[in-house]
Amino acid sequence: MAGAQTGTGKTAAFALPILQRLSPMASTSASPARHPVRALVLTPTRELAVQVAESFREYGKNVPLRSTVVYGGVDMNAQIEQLRKGVEVLVATPGRLLDHVQNKTVMFNQVSILVLDEADRMLDMGFLPDIKRILALLPKERQNLLFSATFPDEIRALTKTLLRNPAEIQVAARNSTAEGVTHVLHPVAREKKRELLAYLIQTRGLHQVLVFCGTRIGANRLAHQLRRDHIQADAIHGDKSQAEREAALADFKSGKTTVLVATDVASRGLDIEGLPQVINFDVPHSPEDYVHRIGRTGRAGLAGEAISLVAPQDHDAVAAIERLIKKHIERVLIPNFGPSGPSVATLMTDPAPRKERERSRERERERKPSHAAPAKRPPDPIFSKPYEPPASSAPAPAANQEAPQHSRRKRPQVAALLGGLKKAS
Repeated sequence: MAGAQTGTGKTAAFALPILQRLSPMASTSASPARHPVRALVLTPTRELAVQVAESFREYGKNVPLRSTVVYGGVDMNAQIEQLRKGVEVLVATPGRLLDHVQNKTVMFNQVSILVLDEADRMLDMGFLPDIKRILALLPKERQNLLFSATFPDEIRALTKTLLRNPAEIQVAARNSTAEGVTHVLHPVAREKKRELLAYLIQTRGLHQVLVFCGTRIGANRLAHQLRRDHIQADAIHGDKSQAEREAALADFKSGKTTVLVATDVASRGLDIEGLPQVINFDVPHSPEDYVHRIGRTGRAGLAGEAISLVAPQDHDAVAAIERLIKKHIERVLIPNFGPSGPSVATLMTDPAPRKERERSRERERERKPSHAAPAKRPPDPIFSKPYEPPASSAPAPAANQEAPQHSRRKRPQVAALLGGLKKAS
């Protein structure tokens, strides 16, 4: 299990050792049998899969090891052709990999290394069934490696079922953010979020901004509204075809598009060189997602800025984020965009001391018994005493004596209820 801040080179941390470990088995033969799949890397998104595969090709360009990538949203025939030629390193998204398994176009009998990149996302409830199906197909003896910027406690507990006595490597504090990223929070009325976003982009002259939305529909709508404000914007999310996603990302990286509005599909591992700003248009519900989102800026030691537009209903989510990253986010109120008076006061106040006071009061109440507590009622003897058979004053009849006539009771003939009694002749 390896955890490190986003943008610190986790892909190189597993790609380079894998290539070195497999290099003695490299072959220049054209036979597919000499190039079985020996290392399998699973990623949660197509974009990350492509990026990891590019890293393997770049790092291993002077080693006769073959690698390829398979992911959904594109035709399988080209992928099948690559797999039939033989590859030692296979990078894949889980769903498309299982498609190839069903078509019998990939074999795992020689796999000795399994990597789960962005492991916390790979092991959540959405991907876990597919991951378990893939694990069942792999050889029992193999090396498992899990890499992520965040490891929530529930995911750490789940890894115990996948790993055997794992070595844990934590480069920085758990769930921490890069030192070069500055955090700022702008309180805003919910209905003025889009106006504030356009205002920030135009007045500050921002030229390359990755904006995160909570939904795909919201991402499309926001990109359309920004274009109406004469800001070059495009959207990237799971409902778009792979060609559309690749085109949107390429335009953004080249500078043709100023703003790329994305869902969390772009928050995992996506490397955009020198990205200066990330803006949370919608504050994420999961604090771990905040760490991954803002990890798109401030990569490789560069400076970056993380801006969050926070409406009153986002107050608890901000408190959870600050607890996770163990850092206070600066509040900056921009005139004419803030919510009503009481809401502004709440958002501008650091929630951590208030939460701590609440916890202190709860601990105090636990220590001091309440004087108004109701007196305990005496136990009910019917329920508290053990069962005792009723005492009989009359002596029990001898075993060979006949019981009195009045004490005899005719036993019900159960067979009569079932229609099984014999008729009297």
